[in-house]
Amino acid sequence: MIKIINSKKLIPFFSWLMMAILFLPSDLHAQGNLLITPRRVVFDGSDRSFDLNLANTGKDTSTYAISIVQIRMNEDGSFENITEPDPDQRFADRYIRYFPRSVTLGPSETQVIKLQLIRSNELQEGEYRSHMYFRSVPRKKPLGTEEEIRDTTTISVRLTPVFGITIPVIIRKGTSTASVKLSDLNLEINENSEPVISFVFNRTGNMSVYGNILVEHISPQGSVTRAGVLNGVAVYTPNNVRKLRFNLINTGIDYTKGKLRVTYSSSSDVKPVRYDQAELVLGL
Repeated sequence: MIKIINSKKLIPFFSWLMMAILFLPSDLHAQGNLLITPRRVVFDGSDRSFDLNLANTGKDTSTYAISIVQIRMNEDGSFENITEPDPDQRFADRYIRYFPRSVTLGPSETQVIKLQLIRSNELQEGEYRSHMYFRSVPRKKPLGTEEEIRDTTTISVRLTPVFGITIPVIIRKGTSTASVKLSDLNLEINENSEPVISFVFNRTGNMSVYGNILVEHISPQGSVTRAGVLNGVAVYTPNNVRKLRFNLINTGIDYTKGKLRVTYSSSSDVKPVRYDQAELVLGL
């Protein structure tokens, strides 16, 4: 079923998008002038160390403080900082050692952050998750270089923007029983004639899932056309449900006929595993 939605209803979506850019997950692993690769750390085997590569893509020298934070994923995909784990959630911070704790990078300079797995004998089966937080440290101006305040009867306020980016650090022990099903597929056309698809992830098992979304349109004649792609979508433990909505990129499709096929697959470049696939019949 297709229905028209007002742009005001998209305000919560854009709020979620800004939070997603700040924290995670997704396909965005560069913010400001800091590039981080890879965009997530997973200890799931015999490896006890991991290298993160940082690069300054800007034209100025920048300093970044590195710390560990704990984050909750909400059902709408937004994130919030927490200090105590939710039921069935385990933090990874006490099992991780990393160095250095801060870096200063000149233009085009790179730095490797070393992570080590510790106390692995204390791990129980399941998944542990924390997030590494890279916070930009504002540069201090030398004394005497502050701008002169000409009108002493007014109050001057200087705002210095500080950005931060987080990436998940995940420890897994034991065999994964995670699975996910897609449900509640719906297509809406907003007031700008843009197609917006929404659906729900239903996760079960002992570990998170992470992968890419592919939306395809299948015409009544059977022709398949790519309608949209969203990479780096996670459903973290202990969440059993995550709701997602995003704009389809192909606006030249007749979304009143045929059907949409949504596929959620792991992000492996070697042999992606399909988590689930669901279809939405259009024009009903």
